[in-house]
Amino acid sequence: MTEAPSPSPNPAGSPKETWLARSLAFVERVGNALPHPGTLFALMALLVVAASWVTSRFDLVVTHPGTGEPIRPVNLMTLPGLHRILTNMVTNFTGFAPLGTVLVALLGIGVAEGSGLLATALRKLVMSAPKRLLTVVIVFAGVMSNTASEIGYVLLVPLSASIFLAAGRHPIAGLAAAFAGVSGGYSANLLLGTIDPLLAGLSEEAARIVDPTYTVNPAANYYFMAVSTFLITAAGTWVTEKIVVPRLGDYTGDEKPEELRDLTPEERRGLRWASMAALVFALLLLWSALPAGTVPGAGWLRDPQTGALLRSPFMSSIVALIFLAGASTGIAYGLGAGTYKSDAQVMKGMGKSMETLGLYLVLVFFASQFVAYFNWTNLGLIIAVKGSELLKASGLGPIPLLVAFVFISAFINLFMGSASAKWAIMAPVFVPMLMLLGYSPELTQAAYRIGDSTTNIISPMMTYFALIVAFVGRWAPGAGIGTVIATMLPYTVVFLLAWAVLFSLWLFLGIPVGPGAPLFIPVPGGG
Repeated sequence: MTEAPSPSPNPAGSPKETWLARSLAFVERVGNALPHPGTLFALMALLVVAASWVTSRFDLVVTHPGTGEPIRPVNLMTLPGLHRILTNMVTNFTGFAPLGTVLVALLGIGVAEGSGLLATALRKLVMSAPKRLLTVVIVFAGVMSNTASEIGYVLLVPLSASIFLAAGRHPIAGLAAAFAGVSGGYSANLLLGTIDPLLAGLSEEAARIVDPTYTVNPAANYYFMAVSTFLITAAGTWVTEKIVVPRLGDYTGDEKPEELRDLTPEERRGLRWASMAALVFALLLLWSALPAGTVPGAGWLRDPQTGALLRSPFMSSIVALIFLAGASTGIAYGLGAGTYKSDAQVMKGMGKSMETLGLYLVLVFFASQFVAYFNWTNLGLIIAVKGSELLKASGLGPIPLLVAFVFISAFINLFMGSASAKWAIMAPVFVPMLMLLGYSPELTQAAYRIGDSTTNIISPMMTYFALIVAFVGRWAPGAGIGTVIATMLPYTVVFLLAWAVLFSLWLFLGIPVGPGAPLFIPVPGGG
């Protein structure tokens, strides 16, 4: 990383770019060869049915770790199996844990996004930053924006390039810093977003292969995510200032700095109203969570019997609280800024957020069938028991084992961009497997999220990658995928190493990854 500054991210024809181009071509070919995630789940569901027939022909039996009962494969290629597939197709879909949680949370986010609150707040945050803190603020804003990630990609990434240019710096450095925060820091945040209940639902479904009563709350990784926010902000700032900026050198392109539009009086008023609504909402939450007797009426969302907060209506209401926070602040902003003049416009904001879910619903339909078949056949439990026996025999301790899982997740992420699609495939195998070794589903989910985030920024399979390439092309005509990956690769390496160190330290200290989310659980059956 000590090469001489150059206007372009990588001099054409250099050996480094040639090697990178070859590697990228391989990744792109492999990734493009994969079917659409919906098709992939449909094929995997059929594969599970076929595997149930094959495995039932062998004397394949394991002992249930909790009950001691023998577990054998259940053949779905029978008349009762066919009846079960047909009669449960609808309930498999409607009862799929992540579906309702995502729909409800996204309705509230849709109100905030439709009013213009999210876009205005991001612009205000970045434009008000002092020059010396510009990179820090951009990376931090990127991390925070992934609560509603589309805003980060569509608004913050190009805006940051323009802000860097206006400050006399290379615009691609600003773009890279924002992209690193939005996408590379996807699993770090001080707020909960729609991805949290989605992944928690998938983890819960997988955990119930071993323990039918296990629950995973949407805030299961919050402690780790919150600390990771500052780690990623610091790491992203360091990479930008020490590696990316020196490598890019001075900007010599034809683009001229744009005059960045300040907030209008209406937008400022909207932000004030939204801030007041957020304050009122936060005070109500604090009132509901305080121990009973602290102040009159306090603790009304705590457990009525025990007074506890971890297993309480408060924790079970996280998705509803995300909806109410987004809706209340969005409506307040809309009324203050004049972007919402009637209830019909609020409903339109909700409707627009639902329009983006068409493909997701198709994906969930096939994913729900795959997960259901996997559970019915007992294959998930059999694989988990056999896999846990192999891992136990390997002698790997918690830190090497889980860090290895982080790197596996990061590698798979290069070929499959959707976080939920990957976890829907991986969770039914890895969550039960690691539960049988005493690792909690919440800990396994946290390890997965690290790997899932760090390679987003160098994966052509990532949903918004083509958009980022187009943005870079504006500031560096002729730049392509290789340019983007060459620029973002240092972020991936540093994020992955720094996050792995933090995760190892977290395990060593034994800190829960979230409220009600211990690192370790009793091994089912005492094994």
